[in-house]
Amino acid sequence: MRTLIFTIIAVIILPFQGFSDENTPSKFRDTPYGPQNVVYEFNYQTPEEGVAALAYIRNHLRALEEFGDVAKDSNIVVVFHGYEVHAMAREQAEHFPKVYNELKQLTDKGVQFYLCRNSARGKGYKPEDFYDLITVVPAGMSEIGYWQSKGYGYINPQMNNSMSREDLGLSNKR
Repeated sequence: MRTLIFTIIAVIILPFQGFSDENTPSKFRDTPYGPQNVVYEFNYQTPEEGVAALAYIRNHLRALEEFGDVAKDSNIVVVFHGYEVHAMAREQAEHFPKVYNELKQLTDKGVQFYLCRNSARGKGYKPEDFYDLITVVPAGMSEIGYWQSKGYGYINPQMNNSMSREDLGLSNKR
């Protein structure tokens, strides 16, 4: 009986396998996201990269809002322990004037920010030198491990140079 059912399914499905070609457009899957618990590791080579990487958090929240309305039920944690630490210091506000407002917008949506004391020390800062929206923790890697032990998924977003199709010499047929 199983063989008969399998044969019938194969006869029905196989003819449909050959109808796509290189001109068939891709599909969009609007995944219905559920609440998420994630910990982001920020360990960038420049303060500017760390500031720019905040866009990953904004995009993550936007997708959770648009495809599930679960941003408010999700928990996003960010651990800073690279050169972005400089941009989080109050005394560097003139060099990074938009950072506090960006952090504030994200904390208002429930994002939690932690900063590595070891990294801060190595860069000449004390725990009290950072914005009030940030909690300083003993060690960034230990903090990431702490959140992972609580079941949080790990995300390490990489910064790449943004290049358009034109920058890459590719066509733009539209």
